[in-house]
Amino acid sequence: MVPLAVEEPSIVAALSSAAKIARESGGYTADATDPILVGQIQVVNIENIEQARNNLLNRKEEILNLANSLHPRMVARGGGALDFKIKTYPMESFDGEMLIIDLHVNTVDAMGANLVNGMCEGIASLVETITEGEVFLRILSNLTDQSLASATVIIPAEALAIKGYDGERVRDGIIIASDFANADPYRASTHNKGIMNGIDALALATGNDWRAIEAGAHAYAARLGRYTALSKWSKNDKGDLIGQIQLPIKVGIVGAAIESNPAVALNLRILNVDSATELSKVMAAVGLAQNFSALKALATEGIQKGHMTLHARSVVKAADTPHHLFDKVLEKLIFSEEIKVWKAREILEELKKSDSKSIGTKSAKESVSDSVEGIGHGKIILLGEHSVVYGRHAIAVPAPLNIRTKVQDTEDEILLMIPSWGVEYRLDKNPEKRQSFEKPAGLILDQMGLSKKGMKIEVFSDIPRGMGLGGSAAIAVSIVKALNNHFKLGLKQDEINQMALESEKIAHGNPSGIDNTMATYGHPLIFRNGDNPLVEPLNINETFSILVGFSSSEGLTAKTVGIVRDLWKKSTGVYEKIFDEIDSIVLQSIQAIQNNDFELLGQLMNMNHGLLNTLQVSTPELERLIMIARESGALGAKLTGGGGGGAIIALCKDIDSTKSAIESEGYETLVVEIYNP
Repeated sequence: MVPLAVEEPSIVAALSSAAKIARESGGYTADATDPILVGQIQVVNIENIEQARNNLLNRKEEILNLANSLHPRMVARGGGALDFKIKTYPMESFDGEMLIIDLHVNTVDAMGANLVNGMCEGIASLVETITEGEVFLRILSNLTDQSLASATVIIPAEALAIKGYDGERVRDGIIIASDFANADPYRASTHNKGIMNGIDALALATGNDWRAIEAGAHAYAARLGRYTALSKWSKNDKGDLIGQIQLPIKVGIVGAAIESNPAVALNLRILNVDSATELSKVMAAVGLAQNFSALKALATEGIQKGHMTLHARSVVKAADTPHHLFDKVLEKLIFSEEIKVWKAREILEELKKSDSKSIGTKSAKESVSDSVEGIGHGKIILLGEHSVVYGRHAIAVPAPLNIRTKVQDTEDEILLMIPSWGVEYRLDKNPEKRQSFEKPAGLILDQMGLSKKGMKIEVFSDIPRGMGLGGSAAIAVSIVKALNNHFKLGLKQDEINQMALESEKIAHGNPSGIDNTMATYGHPLIFRNGDNPLVEPLNINETFSILVGFSSSEGLTAKTVGIVRDLWKKSTGVYEKIFDEIDSIVLQSIQAIQNNDFELLGQLMNMNHGLLNTLQVSTPELERLIMIARESGALGAKLTGGGGGGAIIALCKDIDSTKSAIESEGYETLVVEIYNP
């Protein structure tokens, strides 16, 4: 994974797209020279320039030894001052010449700016003595052409084909655009800016000086006396597209500025590089990938047309849309197909007037556009998480949140868009070439016999991702329903449910089936997994409410299900007893709900959470939320869903008091009424 710090989501999308295409062709290869930084010492008022030059060269070892004595730890790590070069220039504003010493220093894994500046300061007096001149400037250079990084990618022409463009046409378009940048400095400046979009974002994420990298790259682009492109695209004898890049990249992975920033430390762990040299290689590959995506867009559909969802999100943000209305404005803006700031503001004002701040409990069908063809319901598990995977009972109720899907015909490509989650990608029609995130949607299309058709699938979600509210199952169900309605396939509800379950198996490995069942039917139910699953309505005599509290961390159901499965395999007997205890609690809870005994229901929720703790699926943050809920008077509180992050639910005497207590700690909440439809 490559972490990026950037305000423009299309940069991330472009790099992801380039990585996907390159991965199928062998990926990027990269190389780099040693991490050499140049420090410069300017000497003026020298009577005999040639004599000074000779004297400096004769005493080179003495000068280098003095420089290295100033930083013995750097020398011990294999770095230090290695050499220096001497050059002279005529003074433009005064008579005489200036002598410049370029000190070459291997800074190993440090950025090295302070180190090199210190060396230049430290040897200045000796240089003055040797040259009988006056040392003036002592400063590093950002033209780091002694620290070059390069990258190469080879992509078969057929891998470049997109809607309306065969692979050879795309390849030739990229090459023509590259030739333009190599010939014309006006085009080269924009070409290189695109390269630096990716490199700068990675530099920021890793705590490096992006301004210094930019300065060096642009100076290097003009090294031959004319500003030109940093990359070159061509084709080989097989007709493959070849991309190459070389530029100066001097970065670091150690030092106070880097180590004092927790986010930088995390990003470096994510990146998993062992040296500054390796980081420079990654940056070169990122620059080439960014350049590829930009040229590919220019050579085909154009920059503006790509990444419509990401552009729409930026437009909604530019309209000063408040957080609680963001997704609604985004959805309506995309439906309008008028992706303009004025339109977003118009929609925002309409929503404000209709007082759409609160989340209602009306059915999903009442609140969606007529053009939506499929709805998947969110879910809240009251009791029985994880044990339900092993054939025990669970209770689930619908969340007042849903996922809606709209399908439009296109010529030949399959485009999946989830605006609120920032997802937009083209589905590979070849199942063997699909990435992991494509496989659930791909399986649905394969099962329905639609994977060869062209379509745009737009998914609009109220359900926050990774909060244990059944988002992935609701997506699967809404897509199946939308495709079923759009293509008039005549599938029944149980068939839709089964298709969604198969998709969930890819997403989560071993799902119970409760999420997709709730997403399909959308009413309170009792569920038990098995060859013939039990699905019964939950009879609720008296409406009651629960409070959902959202943590700041997403949970990954596949991970927590895997943790529990590993524990179960190691100690099957022990965990079967735990599952039996949870099952007993669930069955008692059904009776408590039907008897309107909410005091007992709260106690049973607390007991269920205690057993979930033994399964190791809770987190410190979830425990804190549960503690806040209980201390504010909740009858019971527990995590809901897979755990490992996500959300909790609380059954409250005074729901407003508990809501205020949780929100005062900076967490978001949702009140959910539970009743028979």
